[in-house]
Amino acid sequence: MRRVFGAKKDKEPPPSVQDASDRINKRGDNVDEKIKKLDAELARYKEQIKKTRPGPAQEAVKARAMRVLKQKRMYEGQRDMLYNQTFNLDQVAFAAEGIKDAQQTMSALKSANKELKGMMKTVKIQDIDSLQDEMMDLMDDSSEIQESLGRSYNVPDDIDEDELMGELDALEADMGFETEGDGVPSYLQPDKEPDFGSELDLPSAPTGHGRSNMQGEDELGLPAVPRASLRG
Repeated sequence: MRRVFGAKKDKEPPPSVQDASDRINKRGDNVDEKIKKLDAELARYKEQIKKTRPGPAQEAVKARAMRVLKQKRMYEGQRDMLYNQTFNLDQVAFAAEGIKDAQQTMSALKSANKELKGMMKTVKIQDIDSLQDEMMDLMDDSSEIQESLGRSYNVPDDIDEDELMGELDALEADMGFETEGDGVPSYLQPDKEPDFGSELDLPSAPTGHGRSNMQGEDELGLPAVPRASLRG
């Protein structure tokens, strides 16, 4: 059967937007090259027209320049048409890329939504509120424990404000009395040292007569024991 009707040929895939855009841009580049050549030829005809005198020769140059100008206008029309096609293809490509971006964004959002739903199943508002209440109770208990451990012992608690102010006034009066002399409390004032330059009432040196009244000393310099006591 294939020999009779022939095998069905596989259709080639349609060109992509990028392929079509590249092919049109290539054609546009060829047209631009032709337009540049025609511009150079028109510039040469322009110089010839300036150099020739009015007459048949000048008219012949003008006729050739007119034909070149017509070709240039035709190529310029083709180039504008190709530019419009390229612009349309670029718009289509931009729209296609935008749709692809939207598809990827939707896919990412769906995945994130699914993940968030799974996470929310493990987190409940009631559990958070219960945890917060439990933490507040623990903090209150901790404050009570710290306050109890920091309590002072043997400190009277029955002191009123009048008694406190009286005690402070008495303390201020005592400090004022101590600092009347030189502004320094007595317990901070240095001890007075004796003035060796002045005359002092010192005991007189013992005389010889006085020494005879004293007991004798033994060879070690100690008071000698009376002989009467030794005899007894």
